[in-house]
Amino acid sequence: MSHHVTKAVICAAGLGTRFLPMTKAMPKEMLPIIDKPIIQYVVEEAVAAGVTDVIIVGSANKRTIEDHFDHQYDLESKLRSVGKTELAERMEQVAELANFIYLRQKGPYGNATPILNAAHLLAGEPFLVLFADDFFNSAVPRSVQLLETYRRFQKPVISLVPVDPGRAKSYGIADIKHPIDDHTFELAGLLEKPEPDETPTHNGHIYASVAGYVFTPDMMKYVEELQPDKTGELVLANAINAYSKHDQVYGRVIDGRWHDAGNKEKYLEAIVDVALDDPSIAPAFRRFLEDKLRSHE
Repeated sequence: MSHHVTKAVICAAGLGTRFLPMTKAMPKEMLPIIDKPIIQYVVEEAVAAGVTDVIIVGSANKRTIEDHFDHQYDLESKLRSVGKTELAERMEQVAELANFIYLRQKGPYGNATPILNAAHLLAGEPFLVLFADDFFNSAVPRSVQLLETYRRFQKPVISLVPVDPGRAKSYGIADIKHPIDDHTFELAGLLEKPEPDETPTHNGHIYASVAGYVFTPDMMKYVEELQPDKTGELVLANAINAYSKHDQVYGRVIDGRWHDAGNKEKYLEAIVDVALDDPSIAPAFRRFLEDKLRSHE
């Protein structure tokens, strides 16, 4: 099996209902984190891991995603003509990040459907699965960390983060078979939104599966055999659990701050986190936050 992962499937068909009316005309994946849309952070992490082909599976009203990752020659030329060469080069670099392939999602609801839609483009290769409203703020990109574990074992790898016990019921929780090291586990599977007395722990910690996977070609058989769950959705966790009964699945605890920008509170947290890491705006923004907090005491 190839050690190189050159393809990523980015799931971008969500409706963004929690951000209406903003998302009535603009995809939630294009909501800005400072000066870049959320989906650009996701694409950049995949490219940092060596991905050259980015398959974005979207839906209606997602045309602006395609426009964002395309050249705008008139604008680039205009920027150069007024001396804004650095900004023109940044614009060009966005369009040159990868080879972009766009698909319209078809089939039942669920996070497995985009994978089925992209199957004909994967050519029996391992691939990354990422979600367009979910990213990590980390020194080493999530995808790089995932692929480090994949190259070690040549098996499917799942992103994990530690979560508080009170939040475990909101996630798929890793059922750890045995630890490999401090951030790598072989998994017995995932328990979807378990009750407190059913939640698996490891050394007192609970680890949730969050968006971001490396899938091997043999995982596709289990994705293709999925049946809709009780809500009518095709769920990747069910394919992972089926696979884990026959072969090894690994979890990688991602070093970084995870941001699920799919809801308002987490979206605001992502903006603040990225802003405070940006030396060009962090000092003034930090003072603003400190003043605001004092005024509310």
